[in-house]
Amino acid sequence: MPELPEVEVVRRGLAEHVTGRRVKSVEVLHPRSVRRQAGGAPELGERLSGRVLRAVRRRGKYLWAELGEPDGEAEAALLAHLGMSGQLLVQPGDRPDEKHLRIRLRFDDEGPELRFVDQRTFGGLTVTDVTGPDALPVPVAHIGRDPMDPAFDAEAAVGGLRRRRTGVKRALLDQTLVSGIGNIYADESLWRAKLHYERPTATLTRPEGRRLLAAASEVMGEALAAGGTSFDALYVDVNGASGYFDRALAVYGQEDRPCPRCGTPVRRAPFMNRSSYWCPVCQPRPRRRHP
Repeated sequence: MPELPEVEVVRRGLAEHVTGRRVKSVEVLHPRSVRRQAGGAPELGERLSGRVLRAVRRRGKYLWAELGEPDGEAEAALLAHLGMSGQLLVQPGDRPDEKHLRIRLRFDDEGPELRFVDQRTFGGLTVTDVTGPDALPVPVAHIGRDPMDPAFDAEAAVGGLRRRRTGVKRALLDQTLVSGIGNIYADESLWRAKLHYERPTATLTRPEGRRLLAAASEVMGEALAAGGTSFDALYVDVNGASGYFDRALAVYGQEDRPCPRCGTPVRRAPFMNRSSYWCPVCQPRPRRRHP
């Protein structure tokens, strides 16, 4: 699934192409893509038609457009769930429909459309209420800030990591604690910080926690500059272009290839129905404690 850099690439593209535009009509081509909307396609259309996409925002891996008048406050949010294969594309109205086009937004300026394309239909669009001083969509209100957020409190996040009673990678994937980090950038951050993914958080020192979060911010910044990580044609920006950070990955997906730092073959192990990749020399497995 897309992580912070991939979502931020999409956010920037949408901010450039749809901010300030008023929705003229909404066409839903697959009911699963609006299943999170209580009233389905009719409610989505009713709550979107005539509204202005006044800003495009992100928290961690969650992306939305504020709805309301340009000079007013956010009245609601169009929340995008990208799922495993969701794409938000800005396309000329005369361009042929994509094979897996699920939702189409047309605007009253008759300019390019916003299309939601989703091969596997795990994603979708929802109009939701907003809450709090930051006008967060209600389903996102519990999500923590990410290391690239100017208001991110690194010391508080380090304290939160150390209070968890689990492995450090599991804690790093907890979106309520630190958002935006998924399996790819967790493995890359842990490699940079020289920490094994099973390291108990209770043994994590504050300097190690700071080093880990700094590594996460660093690697995601580099990925963002490269347009994100694209392993297949499903991960693209609003113009359909793929990112190329996969060429710079140190350990993720690199099983049996040499560690870029010490040359030891990278290892892989099952982890939460996915995989973890690490260097056994740079990231030694924590010693087991005897009762």
